[in-house]
Amino acid sequence: MSIDRAAPTSSPLLARQRQQQILAVVSQHGGVRVADMVDQLGVSEMTIRRDITSLVRRGLVSRVHGGAVSPSRSTEEPAFALKATQHQDEKARIGRHAAARVEAGDAVALSAGTTTLAVARALVAHPDFATLTIITNSLPAADILHQAAMHAREASHPSPTIVLTGGERTPSDALVGPATIDYLRAVRVDWVFLGAHGFDPTIGLMTPNLQEAATNAALLATGRSVVAVLDSSKWGVRGVRAFCGVEDLAALVTDAEPDEETLAAAATHDFSLEIATDDH
Repeated sequence: MSIDRAAPTSSPLLARQRQQQILAVVSQHGGVRVADMVDQLGVSEMTIRRDITSLVRRGLVSRVHGGAVSPSRSTEEPAFALKATQHQDEKARIGRHAAARVEAGDAVALSAGTTTLAVARALVAHPDFATLTIITNSLPAADILHQAAMHAREASHPSPTIVLTGGERTPSDALVGPATIDYLRAVRVDWVFLGAHGFDPTIGLMTPNLQEAATNAALLATGRSVVAVLDSSKWGVRGVRAFCGVEDLAALVTDAEPDEETLAAAATHDFSLEIATDDH
């Protein structure tokens, strides 16, 4: 986000005044970066982080990596179309980085979400795409994969096997529920790529949709290796239910260096923490 920077104040502001200015920026832009407020208010990073902590405790903002955003409720689930417009470059980098670990002949499962959709797009461009078996409960991902497979067949080229699970549709264009879970019980794949509404290093991956959480847990159980794909806006965001603990991860692919707690969790639970860059 681009924030108009004011000259640092000539005299120190009270905590209440600083917090009002932070709230004003969040209200106008939907979020705020710690670094921007340090420059604007002429105070230390530690001071701004304390102010954000105070606002979080009062329920006025939600903390994210490097700043704060408008408060999200644990049961709120943004529509897929809205999420698809957010952090597009970061998600594309994450998708390419994550998909690069897939090898010829692998079976892959994709959860629903806009970051896993980026993984699906990267798999279409994968040199061994035609040899893959891909299972997903994401309607948009299935559509992209199916269209690519159909074009390959029309050109008399080998094509992958694409499987869309059944189930009830959610606002995030996921298919969930008992039918989905029953199907997944008999499935075994090499890689599971999971997106999430939010992430906490002590809890894991979370979603505001209870049925989607149960379905994602079933997806998790299908895989030899589980890879979380999360852009950094998901740090510290919580959902009403967790579906994948950090101890279940083989890797977490993101776009920016996470906080110390996440780094410590990676070391403790021995999962790979990978930062997707433009040159991957």
